[in-house]
Amino acid sequence: MLFAVLLSPLTSAAQEGKVIYDETVKIEINLPPEMADMKDKIPNSQTAQKMLVFNETESMTRAADEEAEPVNIAHESEGIAFKMSVIGEENETYVNFDDEQSIEKRDFMGRTFLITGDLEPIAWKLTSERSEFLGYMCMKATAVRDSTTLEAWFTPEIPIPAGPELYGGLPGLILVLNIDDGKRSFAAKEVQLEELPDDAIQKPAKGKKVSREEFDKIVEDKMKEMGVQRSGRGGGQFQVTIRN
Repeated sequence: MLFAVLLSPLTSAAQEGKVIYDETVKIEINLPPEMADMKDKIPNSQTAQKMLVFNETESMTRAADEEAEPVNIAHESEGIAFKMSVIGEENETYVNFDDEQSIEKRDFMGRTFLITGDLEPIAWKLTSERSEFLGYMCMKATAVRDSTTLEAWFTPEIPIPAGPELYGGLPGLILVLNIDDGKRSFAAKEVQLEELPDDAIQKPAKGKKVSREEFDKIVEDKMKEMGVQRSGRGGGQFQVTIRN
């Protein structure tokens, strides 16, 4: 009965359009005792705008026109100098719902990669919780994937199985997504249902083709060199440990 209610909007007219999200990523830096006075100078998060363009069969997530300013951190104390810049990623994620395929363009350390493969399904569990967001009735769903906890609020009023990046597969568009209790989150700030230009959604084509496993290994190895811990797939909280 629940699925019958959720899927009933599918009989409505075809829908397409775009969503502007605020994506917030937490920044955690572990400092040695002699640099404790710097803690209050470091922002604990960075927010950027992402745009999801969608129709009935495919979607594309990319940076919105308004890009986040880099977070620049500099400090010198007792002969210890520390400089760090956190720059938003200019990635693109294409998803085809019918073929269950995805293509991700990921820029990393001056190189561009294309991650192609099957769209990995998310084992969502629907809950009875309801809320209203941006004027849409939303339902809550939860999941755990690769030890990452997911909490999504989706609206069956827009019966498209899309969401930011690779997060989708629900009987409605995801408007709010929390990853690992807010270490990374997406919150829609604007939804526009409108006819899209023919070229609004294009598959990423430039970059070195790699598998998901190959790309994760490249990132993990580089992060270890830099003393940074990467949390979660496709981004997430970054933990930096500064040592003497």
